[in-house]
Amino acid sequence: MELKLFDSERKVMEVLWDHGDLSAKELADRLKELVGWSKTTTYTVIKKCIDKKAVSRSEPGFVCHPLVSREEVREQETDALIDLLVANLLGSRRLSPEELARLKRRIEELE
Repeated sequence: MELKLFDSERKVMEVLWDHGDLSAKELADRLKELVGWSKTTTYTVIKKCIDKKAVSRSEPGFVCHPLVSREEVREQETDALIDLLVANLLGSRRLSPEELARLKRRIEELE
């Protein structure tokens, strides 16, 4: 399963990976502390994660559970970056600023 998480979705996943299953309210409270998001913003990003099948929710309490591990996401991101590098090295296209930033972040994570 190929899963592309945007930075906002990755923030939600990081909190779930670090703290385990949380209610949407608990997740919103933690993300408000960490990045200053409103509850509405957090709920919108949770919905995107659910749509991507990265998170499941259960009742009661809208409890969020990660469906993919940190390692699975890192591996997919690494594979995507390798593909980008190979494409760049073969001269098929230049890396965008966003792709370069992702590559730099990934290299820093590996160090």
